[in-house]
Amino acid sequence: MNLNKQIDGAFTGRMDIGSWRGAYTLFKKEILRFWRVAFQTIASPVLTALLYLLIFSHVLESHVQVYKGVPYTAFLIPGLIMMSLLQNAFANSSSSLVQSKVMGSIIFILLTPLTYLQFFCAFLAAAIVRGLMVGLAIYLMAIWFVDLPIVYPLWIVVFALLGSALLGTFGIIAGIWADKFDQMAAFQNFVIMPLTFLSGVFYSIHSLPPVWQTISKFNPFFYMIDGFRYGFFGKGDISPWISLSVVAAFLYGLAWLALKMLKSGYKLRG
Repeated sequence: MNLNKQIDGAFTGRMDIGSWRGAYTLFKKEILRFWRVAFQTIASPVLTALLYLLIFSHVLESHVQVYKGVPYTAFLIPGLIMMSLLQNAFANSSSSLVQSKVMGSIIFILLTPLTYLQFFCAFLAAAIVRGLMVGLAIYLMAIWFVDLPIVYPLWIVVFALLGSALLGTFGIIAGIWADKFDQMAAFQNFVIMPLTFLSGVFYSIHSLPPVWQTISKFNPFFYMIDGFRYGFFGKGDISPWISLSVVAAFLYGLAWLALKMLKSGYKLRG
């Protein structure tokens, strides 16, 4: 049996083949991968978010009020938390896959008896953990600057989990598609970054001209951030139930695509 046949049999076998202990081991390996460089993967995005907070709050605090009775600094914090959470969930799964492909170490994962579902769950869970850790760290640092209310904690948890899962899944798709680091960097700079900054992190879409308000509603990042912010203030640009429906639909679609790519071995099996 040649190497490709071994990979076909191990990685694309039936969904009940293989132990979930192997998936847990892969999950731990992914956690350790980013934790060993926590200064870069956790501390760096936290510092970046705090710099955004200090600069924008200093410049705009006395000039901008988005919601009545809510200081601009308080309005800004949930957006910064969600922005960093999403970017780091994406970065974790995408960078790990691209690095494994470039170094050739992906073969050692494909040869294990893991199914494509277990492979997906391990990478996705690690991406969620990193995203939530960054978001929680920013929140704990930010509350030193302003009193931040929490009106609906369940909405905060739901959108944090769904958002990190969606971007973690998106990262898996991007990591499978990209063959080298510059392709991954282009994906990050020309897709993830613009969608994040044009999603209402620093402003309400109601402050935009009508045409840009309409365009913003085609951006899934807007729904994740607006729903997350609703959990803090009980106010948002649209209903959190609409945001939940849109985010859940995007997550379902991306998860289906990622699993299909993994099952077929697209760009993974030589």
